[in-house]
Amino acid sequence: IAIALLTPGIAALIFSILKESQILAFIGLSLTFWGALFLFIKPIKYVRGNLLDSAATSTYLTIDRIIRDLKFRGKSYYIPPYPKDIYLPEHLKGLKEMIVFISAATKPGMPSIEEMAKSRFLLENPDGICISPPGLGILEQIEKELGKDITKIDLETLIEILPSVITESLHLAKEIEIKKEKKGIYVRIEDPIYKNLYSKEQNLKSVHFLGCPLASAIACAIAKTTGKITAIRKNRVSPDAQTVEFWYNFVEA
Repeated sequence: IAIALLTPGIAALIFSILKESQILAFIGLSLTFWGALFLFIKPIKYVRGNLLDSAATSTYLTIDRIIRDLKFRGKSYYIPPYPKDIYLPEHLKGLKEMIVFISAATKPGMPSIEEMAKSRFLLENPDGICISPPGLGILEQIEKELGKDITKIDLETLIEILPSVITESLHLAKEIEIKKEKKGIYVRIEDPIYKNLYSKEQNLKSVHFLGCPLASAIACAIAKTTGKITAIRKNRVSPDAQTVEFWYNFVEA
């Protein structure tokens, strides 16, 4: 379409100069304008919502199998990375990755800097595993929409702008409420696109302590903004899975 409009538009402009015709000049300008506009418009590809949670199901099934085989009974802890613009030696490059530590015990200590820098999966002190957050990809999309690294935003600003980015720009939920409480952060998600992951038919255990990809992305954003280890204290899902609530708190390293 852009080429079909630009070609006669440019030709009309050239002939308008040669023939000194104002009519051709107006036609050429109009065609050139619309041709240039179509040239810069990029098509957006949409994916059906049920395909997104179907694609995520295998990840949670794998995590369920791991924690069942290892007999883990702990929680998930979102450990914030070091800011991208901070220099780190080569042996500490792993600290710039956002990770989730799933502990074996209910009240574990946190992995040391040396352990996290090794980018290992299985840890021994304390016992647990380190994985990439399920919502890491969504977090990256949120940062693209904001046009900045979330580490540069304070918590109050994040609470104010995050719901509109998720609902209006990314269309991942109908409505989101985020508010600060004494013990941490409260999040209520209405009609999340990943609601099927919470259904009784799926019977996924890890989705409750890791959160669906959207709840995981929010946990990542909170951890990166505050620079504090963030844990999901509890969650609550309505019977029809239309409303999901999460309570996040901060953990001292």
